[in-house]
Amino acid sequence: MSRIIQNLEIPIDQDLEEKLSQLVPNFGDYRILRKSVDARRRHSPHFVYTIEISTSGKTLPRPQHPVEKIAHDGKELPIVIGSGPGGLFAALRLIERGIPCRLFERGSRAEERIKGINRFWRYGEIDTRNNVCYGEGGAGLYSDGKLITRIKSPFIPYVLHRLVQFGAPEEIMFLANPHVGSDKIRRVIPKIRDYLTQNGCEMHYNTQVTKILTENQQTVGVETEYGKKFSSHHVILATGHSAEDILLHLKNDLNVDMEGKSFAMGLRIEHPQKLINQIQFREFADHPKLGAANYRLAHHDVSTDIGVYSFCMCPGGYVLSSATDAKQIVCNGMSNFNRNSPYANAAIVVSIDHQKQFGSDLFGGLNMRRQLETSAFNSVQSANGGKALPSQSVSDFIVGRTSPKSLAGSSPSGAVPVRLDQLLPEFITKRIREGLAAFNDSMSGFITEQAQLYGVESRTSCPIRVVRDDITLQSTSHRGLYPCGEGAGYAGGITSAACDGIRIAESVAQQLASQADAILQA
Repeated sequence: MSRIIQNLEIPIDQDLEEKLSQLVPNFGDYRILRKSVDARRRHSPHFVYTIEISTSGKTLPRPQHPVEKIAHDGKELPIVIGSGPGGLFAALRLIERGIPCRLFERGSRAEERIKGINRFWRYGEIDTRNNVCYGEGGAGLYSDGKLITRIKSPFIPYVLHRLVQFGAPEEIMFLANPHVGSDKIRRVIPKIRDYLTQNGCEMHYNTQVTKILTENQQTVGVETEYGKKFSSHHVILATGHSAEDILLHLKNDLNVDMEGKSFAMGLRIEHPQKLINQIQFREFADHPKLGAANYRLAHHDVSTDIGVYSFCMCPGGYVLSSATDAKQIVCNGMSNFNRNSPYANAAIVVSIDHQKQFGSDLFGGLNMRRQLETSAFNSVQSANGGKALPSQSVSDFIVGRTSPKSLAGSSPSGAVPVRLDQLLPEFITKRIREGLAAFNDSMSGFITEQAQLYGVESRTSCPIRVVRDDITLQSTSHRGLYPCGEGAGYAGGITSAACDGIRIAESVAQQLASQADAILQA
């Protein structure tokens, strides 16, 4: 027998097991289902737990999330394009269902990918196949490993459990803000790859899919950059938020159903982590059990219906240069597992309503993104900044003046002073200024001479959606094409993209099982 204890508050200096023994004397075992920090009460920060505890003295079973195999002849292999979280978990689920598949990735394996990333950060030499957005592991899954999501999906426990099986910290199963860390995810990705290749997934690296092959609106396969064709009536499109080339191909060459999608753009703000700890934890800022503090902020302007919010907050993290092409600048953030950098950063972005901003212009968001990233690059070159990110102190951004120099910061690419307030479209600059003022009301000290902004945060999500059927998850115009994850407009992070990949794999599996049943009955 077991019972669930919810909202169990434990002071930061009290032992959890001591408290449990008071509540359930002689308990046999317990399992943490959820753990979070509550620092709202000024003088008593505490942990809040949800616990499953054995009342019979027995060991609690740990969920394993088994997957049943289906009947499948293996003659036609489903194709997965992209090895980000959507693609990897689609392939993983297919393999666990007993369905061999092929996966195509334009970049290299993780071990080679990091070499390209390091060269870019150190020397400014961009590798258009291996960077923070492209390569095995995808954008978010490889660069940071934050697993926070607001979606409700029955597949979330499966995703977290499989990541733990492949080497992620077990605490991601119960933390309110689960995070693998860039350093640890590098060891997880190769284990997922090894499992896939050992169990029937044919992996093609450094192989960009350039064409989706169709006949009478039915997907029949793909063609790679090398002119080689692979047949399949089930193609999972999980190319990520930066793969503009495939989106252009879908619309211009195939006329696939697509629509503009609202998104967000802005800047990334960086503070000393000590300052964020002091704001959030006050006199407990240095307590070893609390670690690096985080925050989540939002401000909504009722008169314009435009939101400003923090996104991808990285306690103890780094600001990264994340471009995918030579003459552009993009910034992003990451943290290692221990979150031990002396800086905290987060995107501060403004919501952009596609219909209001671009009307019927499908590629209006992509064009705006590209123009902003190019302008950021040109501004750095004009300042003789080389490979550096453009920066401006928060105080200078608010009043509209050039910073005399960049503050010390975490970016391995360095920083150079640029008028970010002039670089951004005027309405974004205005809303960020309003948002910063509102955030300072919520977190006194958020606006400070110690804070710096970096540009540009432009890849929060894809500004296009590849329209699909709600039930079959196939393109509404092309059967057998399965738009998946963030790049297709159906996810907003690692966990949601992974869950989307699993949903699509399940849809493919059901169709293959139905075909197998029909053959047997015939």
